[in-house]
Amino acid sequence: MRYLLLISIIINIVLLLKILAVRSSIRELKKDFSERKDLRSNTLLGVSSRDKELRSLVSEMNDTLEALRLVYNKYDQGDAELKTAITNIAHDLRTPLTAICGYTELALKKNDTAETGKYLEIIAERAGHMRKLTEELFEYSVITGGEVSEEKQKIRLEHMLEDCVMNFYPALEERGIKPLVDISEEAVERELYPSYVERIFSNLVNNALKYSDGDMEISLTKEGRFRIANTASKLSNVDANKLFDRFFTVETARNDGSHGLGLSIVKLFTERMNRQIRAFYEQGKLVIEIDF
Repeated sequence: MRYLLLISIIINIVLLLKILAVRSSIRELKKDFSERKDLRSNTLLGVSSRDKELRSLVSEMNDTLEALRLVYNKYDQGDAELKTAITNIAHDLRTPLTAICGYTELALKKNDTAETGKYLEIIAERAGHMRKLTEELFEYSVITGGEVSEEKQKIRLEHMLEDCVMNFYPALEERGIKPLVDISEEAVERELYPSYVERIFSNLVNNALKYSDGDMEISLTKEGRFRIANTASKLSNVDANKLFDRFFTVETARNDGSHGLGLSIVKLFTERMNRQIRAFYEQGKLVIEIDF
C-alpha cells in the first residue's frame, strides 16, 4: 500500500513539474511574441520546452507570422510605389497643364494665324502627353484590381500577332526598323483571354520599339513559344528581371512620359493565364519569351 502511495506521489510530482514547466514556457512564449509581433521584423518565435504540442503550436504561430509579414511587406511596398507614382504623375501632369494654359492664353491674344497655329500644335502635343499619363493611371488600376472582365475564348495566336505587327509597321518604318518576323504558318490555337493576349503583344512590341538600337526579331513557333528580341544599349546595364517591376523606368528614357507599367502588365496578364514569361540577355540582345 505504501508502495502504491509512493508511486502516486512521484507521478503527481512529475505531473506538477511538467505543468510548471509548460506554464513557464507559455510565459516565455508570451514575452517572445510581444517582442517579435512587429511585422517589420523577420525574427521568429522560439520556445525552450520539449513538449511536442507546445512546439507544434509555436511552429503554427511562426507560419502565421511569416504569412502576415509577407502580406504586410507586399502592402507596404505597394503603398510606397503608389505614393511615388502619384507624386511623379502629379508633377508630370502639372508641367503640360501649365503649358496648355499659357499657350492657350497666348493663342487667344494673337491675331497672327501662323503663330496661333504654332501655339495650337504645342497645346495638342501637351494634351497628348497628359492623355498618356491618364492612360497609365488606368493601367495601374488594372494591375491592382485583380478582376478579369471577360471569358476565356479559343483564339489564334498567330493571327493576333500578325495583326499586332502590322499595326506597328508605320512606327517601325519611321524608326527605320525592319523586323525579322517568323510566325508559324500552322494554327496556334489556345483558350485564353483575348484582351490580355492583345495587350501582351502590343506592350512587348512597343517596348522593343522604344528601346531598340535599330533591330527587332519577333517569332512564334507552332508549339506556342513567343519570342521578341532586340539590341537595347539603354537597357544593357539593367537586370532583366527588374524590367517587370512596377514603375521601373530607365532614366535616360524618362522624357518619353512612361512610368514603367507596360512590362509589369505583361507579366501580370501572363501569370493570370497561368503562362510563363522570362527575360534575359543573349549575345547582346534583350530577349523576352512567353510559353503559350
